[in-house]
Parts: sequence; C-alpha cells; structure tokens
Amino acid sequence: MGRRNYLVEGLSGTGKTTVAEELQRRGHHVVHGDRELAYQGDPRTGEPTEVGAHEHHLWDVTRVRALVADQRHAATFFCGGSRNFPTFLDLFDGVFVLVVDLETLHRRLDVRPDEEWGGGRPTDRERIVRWHATGSDVPADGIPIDSTVPVEQVVDEILRRCAEPG
Repeated sequence: MGRRNYLVEGLSGTGKTTVAEELQRRGHHVVHGDRELAYQGDPRTGEPTEVGAHEHHLWDVTRVRALVADQRHAATFFCGGSRNFPTFLDLFDGVFVLVVDLETLHRRLDVRPDEEWGGGRPTDRERIVRWHATGSDVPADGIPIDSTVPVEQVVDEILRRCAEPG
C-alpha cells in the first residue's frame, strides 16, 4: 500500500495501537495488523487453527505481501504484533520497535481489561515481563523507539527516522 512500508512492533502495552491512531490522525496510511491481518494459526505452517495461544497470533503473509505491493500511498505503516514477523520482515523499508521501562509496562497492563492479552491473566503478564527482560518476541534488528513519552513525540521520532536516508 505504500511506496515505502514500515512495521511498528513492540510488546503488549508499548503503544502500537495508540501510535497507529496518531499516524492516522495525521493523515498517514495505516494498516492495523492486529485488526486487519491477524488470525490464529499454526506458527510452523501458517494453517489456521482454533487454538488461541499467543504463539498462534499470526498475520496473513499473503495479505501483507499484497498490501506492500500496492503502491498507491507514499508510505504505509503496519502497526501491531505477530509471531510470524520473520516471514515478512524483508518486505519493510524500516522496522520500529516500541520500548518502555518495566514500571510503565506494568502501569499500562494494569489498566487493560482482564480478557485482553496482558490484562488480568497472571501467566500473560509473566510472559510479557520475561520478554521485556530478554528482548525476545519482537524483531531483534528493529530501531528502538522510546514510547514512554507522549504519543505525539513517539510519532515525531518515527517520522523523523523514516525521512533519514537509508
């Protein structure tokens, strides 16, 4: 969907949806990956499953490829998380990983509804904290973006980085 395509990733609670909404508010083209591309699938084969575990939260790679190939927009921002991101990272001109400190992460997860990932289930929270400590579950080579600051500043930094020569 863009002549340049960017992925905005991060752990649960780092602000991916909020950043997507701010980018849209500013007139940028955004794909809400968790709403528009996500499904439950087998992480090895991509085949749809009925299992609802975190590891099965995948993006439809065929749709990602089709959206990237459509060049009607100057830039498209794909915002959200998927466990199969390694299968399509090469399609993006830039990958940004939203990061927060542990205190901010806990504060944001505390206000999530219990039924939402990272909300009230202790095992979800424990996993997110472990991933925070290890840096796993997100693209390792992404550009870290401090998302503890107001969303306007987060988006300003992402847009600044997009404008830098590659």
